Amino acid sequence: MTKTIPNILLIYTGGTIGMIKDSETGALRAFDFENLLVRIPELKLLDCSIKTYSFKEPIDSSNMEPEYWVQIAEVIESHYDTFDGFVVLHGSDTMSYTASALSFMLEHLAKPVIFTGSQLPIGDLRTDAKENLITSIQIASLQHYNKPVIKEVGLYFEYKLYRANRTTKINAEHFEAFDSLNYPDLAESGVHLKVNHEYLLKPNPRKNLIVHKHLDANIALIKLFPGISKQVLESVFNTKGLKGVILETYGAGNCSTKDWFLDLLKTTINKGIHIVNVTQCSGGSVLMGQYETSEKLKRIGLISGKDITTEAALCKMMYLLGQNISPNLFKTIYETALRGEMS
Repeated sequence: MTKTIPNILLIYTGGTIGMIKDSETGALRAFDFENLLVRIPELKLLDCSIKTYSFKEPIDSSNMEPEYWVQIAEVIESHYDTFDGFVVLHGSDTMSYTASALSFMLEHLAKPVIFTGSQLPIGDLRTDAKENLITSIQIASLQHYNKPVIKEVGLYFEYKLYRANRTTKINAEHFEAFDSLNYPDLAESGVHLKVNHEYLLKPNPRKNLIVHKHLDANIALIKLFPGISKQVLESVFNTKGLKGVILETYGAGNCSTKDWFLDLLKTTINKGIHIVNVTQCSGGSVLMGQYETSEKLKRIGLISGKDITTEAALCKMMYLLGQNISPNLFKTIYETALRGEMS
């Protein structure tokens, strides 16, 4: 079989990685990715063809919204048949949210979509941007018998490739900014690029890509704390148009057993609002029923988030609400791993 050179599309949405310092003012400005090979000549050593696509206005990570997730998905959709892999450059602060959302939006994805970014601008002397960018492109171009090795949405940062919907940003200063606490690394970059094939998603190659563009953001995130009041919770649960709540509980899914608290949850669920139980802990899983405090949650119909991250839990909720799934099926589908987001 004749080996073909992979075509990779580099999508710049915004973020630190795409910034360079103005030599005169010292201010950061967006880098012109059309001159990518001039700025990073090392990319010429990669065995692939690279094209670039940039958002007209770079989106700061803090301003990222579901509407921009749809735009990223549409860029991938319109170029899906032309390119063998995609690298999305994104601000690190909300990267886990965007990457998790894309994992749900791109059903039957059979090509790599690798998110990356950096802690320092691409023109900085000590930047981590070059290594993250170069290796992300290399990972996206990995092929076996002219077929992509990675067939899912990944997030690459500081020598490690993670399943995107398993990641959380854990540090605002270190280069090791992300971690996947409940799922092993998909690949590790050292002297050699080691891919852990047994942990990769293996989608059905005969199914065509389906891009879901309807997301419903009428949801809330509540983190429990000792002393949280009934009035505060009622104000959230009574929000007009609310359709779902991600409830961050203690440990393995535990919470208060006070009658007013449980009654409020039950009343909210009976109104048709979905409540998902996820743990506040960085790692570990919700195990409803393991303790008496979570057994009552199980009885009143809370959805178990198992070992899903808060970021993925929110994005999965938006995605499923956008599919208009019947209330009777919603809990069953949410508790099922759709893109490897939970064990």
